[in-house]
Amino acid sequence: MKSKTCMSGNWKPQHRSRRKEASLVKSEPKKKPQPSGFFQKFFRKPEKSQKEQRLTVQRSIPYLEMGRDGICRVEEHLYSKTVRFYDINYQLAQNEDKNTIFESWCDFLNYFDASIRFQLSFINHKSDMSEYNKVIQIEPQHDAFDDVRMEYAQMLKQQLAKGNNGLVRTKYITFSIEAKSVREAKPRLERIETDILNNFKVLGVKAYPLNGVERLQIMYETFHQEEQQKFDFSYDRILQSGMTTKDFIAPTSFLFKSGKDFMMGDTYGAASYLNILAPELTDKVLAEFLDMDKNLVVSIHVQSVDQLKAIKLIKGKITDLDRMKIEEQKKAVRSGYDMEIIPSDLATYGGEAKKILDDLQSRNERMFLVTVLFLNTAKTKQELDSAVFQTAGIAQKFNCTLNRLDYLQEQGLMSSLPLANNLVPIKRALTTTSTAIFVPFTTQELFMEGDSLYYGLNAVSNNMIMADRKQLKNPNGLILGTPGSGKSFSAKREITNVFFTTTDDIIVADPEGEYYPLVEALGGQVIHISSTSKDYINPMDINLNYADDDNPLGMKSDFILSLCELIMGARDGMEPEEKSVIDRCLPLVYQKYLNDPKPENMPTLGDLYDCLREQKERQAQRIATALEIYVNGSLRVFNHQTNVELDNRIICFDIKELGKQLKKLGMLIVQDQVWNRVTINRNSKKNTRYYIDEFHLLLKEEQTAAYSVEIWKRFRKWGGVPTGITQNIKDLLASREIENIFENSDFIYMLNQASGDRQILAKQLNISPFQLSYVTNSNEGEGLLFYGNTIIPFKDKFDTSLKLYSLMTTKPNEMGKYKEKKEA
Repeated sequence: MKSKTCMSGNWKPQHRSRRKEASLVKSEPKKKPQPSGFFQKFFRKPEKSQKEQRLTVQRSIPYLEMGRDGICRVEEHLYSKTVRFYDINYQLAQNEDKNTIFESWCDFLNYFDASIRFQLSFINHKSDMSEYNKVIQIEPQHDAFDDVRMEYAQMLKQQLAKGNNGLVRTKYITFSIEAKSVREAKPRLERIETDILNNFKVLGVKAYPLNGVERLQIMYETFHQEEQQKFDFSYDRILQSGMTTKDFIAPTSFLFKSGKDFMMGDTYGAASYLNILAPELTDKVLAEFLDMDKNLVVSIHVQSVDQLKAIKLIKGKITDLDRMKIEEQKKAVRSGYDMEIIPSDLATYGGEAKKILDDLQSRNERMFLVTVLFLNTAKTKQELDSAVFQTAGIAQKFNCTLNRLDYLQEQGLMSSLPLANNLVPIKRALTTTSTAIFVPFTTQELFMEGDSLYYGLNAVSNNMIMADRKQLKNPNGLILGTPGSGKSFSAKREITNVFFTTTDDIIVADPEGEYYPLVEALGGQVIHISSTSKDYINPMDINLNYADDDNPLGMKSDFILSLCELIMGARDGMEPEEKSVIDRCLPLVYQKYLNDPKPENMPTLGDLYDCLREQKERQAQRIATALEIYVNGSLRVFNHQTNVELDNRIICFDIKELGKQLKKLGMLIVQDQVWNRVTINRNSKKNTRYYIDEFHLLLKEEQTAAYSVEIWKRFRKWGGVPTGITQNIKDLLASREIENIFENSDFIYMLNQASGDRQILAKQLNISPFQLSYVTNSNEGEGLLFYGNTIIPFKDKFDTSLKLYSLMTTKPNEMGKYKEKKEA
């Protein structure tokens, strides 16, 4: 997106002294108690001159008072407030969405009339890495898994070092108005604040107003960018100490000596302004500056010009240009050449001026006076020069120049504070569209505290992605990818992370035998279900908390119907009469267990078969006949009491050897066992993570798909977190129930996709072509993460030398190495 800039040049101060200005100001010492009464005249120190009083750090900071509520009295009759806002995915959005955001941003700017000054502040500053280390910290537990646990912890530290998480990027808008008193200013500031928050809401941007402590912290971090000491302040301490708010934020000293840079404490700094030379700018210009991996403060001061005054100003410029054009034409006639030949600049400026006038009169455009300031800081003079050079290079890329504020370094520094008070007398006249081209949105970050898990690095910013699915409205998820894209590996990495950093239970339905090495290494229970195995799972298992109400058979009935329908191969569903027969038999089959809930009283499929044989209806005999091979025949693997422990924290149901005939049935039975576990954990307020590989198999049959959707809908309030994993997108999307799955999944981890699947998913999930490029011919471990309304491109390169890698890989040659090591 591009926008034309206004023709007007930079407005510079009328007088600028060429004399070098040098001042070293130091922080005011804490005041000592003075003697009073008769002794005062003997002990009173000579009063400082006005010049000495002026030369203090505190007096250089350009505000008078900072209130607890965040209202700052900047000057005698100037008051301001600050709102922090967060990022949205603008750079990755579709062109239609970009246009919508841009137009809404223009409307946002047009809200400000000439009585409101406002300042956009974008602050990149290095943060204490200890805060990030706390989020990824995994402590040793002195158990059998400490070797892989600490391997995983080391991997997280390495990934954190690769990213820029030590550099915090924050965004603020500060607005100020003139008023006689704070009582008069407060209601108007609050109305403006409410309007700003509503405008951000329209854009889909999260925002909140800052209080006094938060505003002071911004200024403290600006003055102490290279220091590790945290901001320690409360308003109660002012009353106790007799100090002012400036005493808590001020550096030890300011030194404005050379006119081109300055020092605050031990930190070097330089203030510059952006000189816009380009006739057009793109909406990427601000994003390029903010991508710098260095301390940087970008401040955009904006002052709206009254519409009538702006129109009058442009008309005056057009009149002047027309007068100059007539003079040039007269010269041409006198000189004997064509009067249409006039200086090209005159023709260009005349056309631009008329276009701007047309924009102001007929399009929804206003005129703004804009100052774009840059504040670079560093530990050494050499690092500072390098940072300024890098910033100037980005400006040059967009046909602009970055000019130092010669002998205005102090004004540039103080104008970079979020006070909405511009002390730099250099302004550029721009229309709404030209001002809006500095779009303040780039891409979202995702780094959460709590039980957050690692999901790779942000492919745009290189920052670590840490997210907690349980904080989503619906934590259900999908992992989608072609063979070899890393979907199983990604699921195993999340399982490992869950095991090490949470207390959640983990259950895996494993149709391909890919997960058992990891589960065994974590001390989990691997249950091999096959026609030759001695591990048995009873599909009739139930517990008394199986349903929301007092009748546990309500939900169990849905499962038994799904089971029978799958067994009977009923493509169009079971007949109502058949469903009624099964529903009649279930209370009879479970009566003994419900009266005396002991494990030995739990019924099996054989009990259901016998009960059906006792019924007179033809439909009952038909169902019983279909069940016979699973009760007395060659497929009777599921006609046994459960003989494996199901209370291990991590369980893997390996159903690879079941064969095609029984695999779907096995997956459905595993799903029911998970539901049993979820209902048990619900009472103890424990979460249950459930991973289903080859998820599309469950959606092929109507009844099993319906049962899966029921779990997807109900798991959340029972503390369940299901995750479907599949490579067959077309099979997945062919199900009529897939809409319900997507609507109830706020987490999607999408890896490389086949060309046909990409277009289907793009339509289903409203993915832009630019976003789609991240899942087009992408390498393994690269793709898109959908977390609620946030879409983030990610990359994850896992260290192949780690033992964990050999446990998580699904590559046949590497899995073979694991088996050899285990046997050895």
